Amino acid sequence: MSDSGAPPDENLGENLGENLPELVAIMQRLLSPEGCPWDREQTLESLRPYVIEEAYEVVEAIDHGDPRALCEELGDLLLQVVFQSEIARQKGWFGPSDVVTAIADKMVRRHPWVFGAERMDTAEGTVGRWEAIKAQEKLAAGKGEAKPKGALDGVPRAMPALLRAARVGEKASAVGYDWPDAAGARAKVDEELRELDAAAASGDRAAMERELGDVLFALASFARKESLDPEAALRGTLDRFSARFSHAEAAARDEGRGLRERDPAELDVLWQRAKEQVG
Repeated sequence: MSDSGAPPDENLGENLGENLPELVAIMQRLLSPEGCPWDREQTLESLRPYVIEEAYEVVEAIDHGDPRALCEELGDLLLQVVFQSEIARQKGWFGPSDVVTAIADKMVRRHPWVFGAERMDTAEGTVGRWEAIKAQEKLAAGKGEAKPKGALDGVPRAMPALLRAARVGEKASAVGYDWPDAAGARAKVDEELRELDAAAASGDRAAMERELGDVLFALASFARKESLDPEAALRGTLDRFSARFSHAEAAARDEGRGLRERDPAELDVLWQRAKEQVG
């Protein structure tokens, strides 16, 4: 986030969330018999795409360093939490207060170095301790079950694949399944690239797909070991590519011939110009 943007309002720093019940009351009114017909027709399933969309809009606001936009998008995401909590309350499952209590209790339980007698000096140590506590909780919850939950079970399959790769690597690392340093992960990238080349040479499309997946996973692991965010890195590349492509496309159009009418050498000239102009 940029430090230069003004906060959405001058009292923002003093707001401790005491007005959250107001949003819950509004949502209850919208879902009441006298409320909004569209809101009343929604289900947990119909709201799924909105949760994902709002989360990505939060990420976009963070990337743009826009405090006002971030405030608005966080509100939209919070609305989805309250919306689904109210639908669940109507089903008799739980309500907004249960959601807040559950996460508050979890945060206290999983931070014994803050709320208890433990001491922790490094961020790496806190992550490992968090995952250990989480694993203990899952094991306790799984008593009597045929198959206790594993370390990777908490990573949603619906996550974008690159982001999921990073999270799977983090979870595996938390229980000791990892390279000792970034060099091991980097060597794995080379190994997987060689296997991809061999699969491509064989013409086996299924093997090529498997090996391509292994390359991407290895790159995500290398990024994790270097404390890089592969999802953010790829978003940055796509943004740069899109800006350069649009510039080259516009330049070609201004010269009277589109990109399809250019030979490779001309396309490369346009691209180099775009890189100079837009970075």
